[in-house]
Amino acid sequence: MTDSVTDRVTDDDAVLTRVEGRAGHLTLNRPRALNALTHPMVTRIAEALTAWQRDPAVETVVIDGAGERGLCAGGDIRLIHQDVTSGGGAASRAFWRDEYTLNVRVARYPKPYVALMDGIVMGGGVGVSAHGGVRIVTERSRVAMPETTIGFVPDVGGTHLLARAPGELGTHLALTGASVGAADALRCGLADHVVPSGQLPALARDLAAEPVGDVLPRYAVEAPAGTLDGHREWIDQCYAADTVEEIVDRLMAVGEPAAKETAETLLAKSPTALKVTLAAVRGARALGSLERVMEQEYRVSCAALSRPDLVEGIRAQVIDKDRRPRWTPAALAEVTDAEVAGFFVSPVDGDLHLGVDS
Repeated sequence: MTDSVTDRVTDDDAVLTRVEGRAGHLTLNRPRALNALTHPMVTRIAEALTAWQRDPAVETVVIDGAGERGLCAGGDIRLIHQDVTSGGGAASRAFWRDEYTLNVRVARYPKPYVALMDGIVMGGGVGVSAHGGVRIVTERSRVAMPETTIGFVPDVGGTHLLARAPGELGTHLALTGASVGAADALRCGLADHVVPSGQLPALARDLAAEPVGDVLPRYAVEAPAGTLDGHREWIDQCYAADTVEEIVDRLMAVGEPAAKETAETLLAKSPTALKVTLAAVRGARALGSLERVMEQEYRVSCAALSRPDLVEGIRAQVIDKDRRPRWTPAALAEVTDAEVAGFFVSPVDGDLHLGVDS
């Protein structure tokens, strides 16, 4: 999720659509806001996917982001703050209903959906890319679900993706909000191929004339070395604990400087968001399908609107920018099991129903 920057892009221009040969192209076009997603953008993407699904001339869909910084840094969190403080959260719930439905649609899209995950890809940017059938990262990619930093919980299917990562790598990324590069994105199941960023325009041009399976081998390269595997032993050991408190204790005691630093990172996050995130990732493992996990995420996201930490986290990060959130409760020990369970009940306007798993 990202801070919004006022720009001159209208709702109609915030997602550019075009067809080149056999490929339909979606370009997120709010570069000054790092292509932050809004409700009209989600609607426009969904409309394009509907039209192209019916069009036999369009054989491949490609999504990318305008500007030099990245595909998308997430949802426009200033709008969420504004909605909660002045409108009670109804607009945010409506946005998430459509966004999460779109995320599942991307995952189930019947034509090749090629996501060019160059640069920053976070939060909602992960939702419109990492569920796609062909996910391409570059040497510039930084992929993350950083929601705990603003008192929120990974959504847009993030808990589904991270629950399926090897060992406890997904739990580590979900709780810390840490970003990963190309190799670790592949390792964690967030991407499929690495292509040098400078080659993306040529790859996109070739997709106008040839199938994805013929084009990719000409551009894909071996992934560079990642960093997570070097920390797997302590990550798997520490994050296997049953509670966030025990995870922090293990990180402090394991004797690895990186683990101690991670514990300190966790202790700066929202205690409530950490506990709900752990429960959500563990729940996602049990639920299995993306549809069922997204329905769980909708419950959790809606619950966050009525808790203090989301508004406070956004205030500290992007409104006042003091980076000093005052979490409520302020300590892990003060977050009760009952409070965590309250995030998983049906929201006031009803559950999200995403149909039969496929």
